[in-house]
Amino acid sequence: MTRVLFLAHTAAPSGAELATMRLASALRDLPGFTPSVIYTEDGPMVERMRARGVETRVLRGAFDSRAMTIGAGPLRLLAGFVALLRLGWSVGDAARSADVLVAESTKALVMGSIAARRARIPLVWQVHDRIAADYFGRLPTLVIRTLGRLVAQGYLANSRATLATLSTGRKPAVVAYPGVELGTERTRAAQRAPQDTVVAVVGRLSPWKGQDLLLRALAETKVRPHRVLLVGGTFFDEQPYRADLERLAAELALPVTFTGHVEDPGPYLRDADVLVHCSVLPEPFGQVVVEGMHAGCAVIASGPGGPTEIVEDGVDGLLVTGGAQAQLTAALDTLLLDPALRSRLAAAGRTTADDFAIGATARTVASFLEHLRHD
Repeated sequence: MTRVLFLAHTAAPSGAELATMRLASALRDLPGFTPSVIYTEDGPMVERMRARGVETRVLRGAFDSRAMTIGAGPLRLLAGFVALLRLGWSVGDAARSADVLVAESTKALVMGSIAARRARIPLVWQVHDRIAADYFGRLPTLVIRTLGRLVAQGYLANSRATLATLSTGRKPAVVAYPGVELGTERTRAAQRAPQDTVVAVVGRLSPWKGQDLLLRALAETKVRPHRVLLVGGTFFDEQPYRADLERLAAELALPVTFTGHVEDPGPYLRDADVLVHCSVLPEPFGQVVVEGMHAGCAVIASGPGGPTEIVEDGVDGLLVTGGAQAQLTAALDTLLLDPALRSRLAAAGRTTADDFAIGATARTVASFLEHLRHD
């Protein structure tokens, strides 16, 4: 029996935490694996994880997950780092019953460096972010890469794009895509006429996700869609960005609906003709791209980054360069004006989505952890 303990610094329902929940659930269903989770703060993910039958604990300490953010001052960063080390000491006691500890973020990696040493078990870093200067900044990127190389015994990267940003040395590493729970393929209405189309973007509202770029691109299309759905809430002090988007939508006279955070974006995806992924920085993976494909949307995704490992341009979706507004407008015109092309891409996308089922990811992770444990 392999007992896997996942360590997460936050219980907010963002992409990495949802991916961890799906992975833990799938590992639980594999013979010989018992997953459990420790969060170092309370939040919605705690009850969601427990509802799936995964043993889940909350270990509270003197640490605010917002204390160490990009742009924080050096004193605040130092105080947060010390708090993480203290929490790691406490996590070490809980980790004694595990065979391997998986850190789900850079903050969890700091805690895990102490916890795994106390528990005398391997520490694996599951990397959900590209560790690159365009996201973290040059000095933090160097520090994070060095920390990983010093304390992690192995790496789980969520894409080849993410793995390429790491400094793994000769330590074992594997790409384990954030598998999605595809479920039963549901019927949906046919692609609508150009003037009736529904365009959706799914993801938290954040400047680097590029929702403002999409609105500006839509304002330049030859035919405007009937509805635009911005599906997602705000986290991590990004609420002002939503207000900016609301003002921009009004200025451009676009028919935008802001849904706020939703537990299940599936109904919105099944209602949309086109899903747009429009991140202006390279996306580590792009779970929503797979979810949109499975739901039967025609997909536009931005590269470079993980989406280029999902979408084959012109076959099961369209690829554009992240941040290139003119390219995005051209891709939107191509799809909005051609329902037959949308139907063809959507059909191929549903087949592609099957390659990213959570079961395959769980088997990859299980094999890697089992090998690392006995190495």
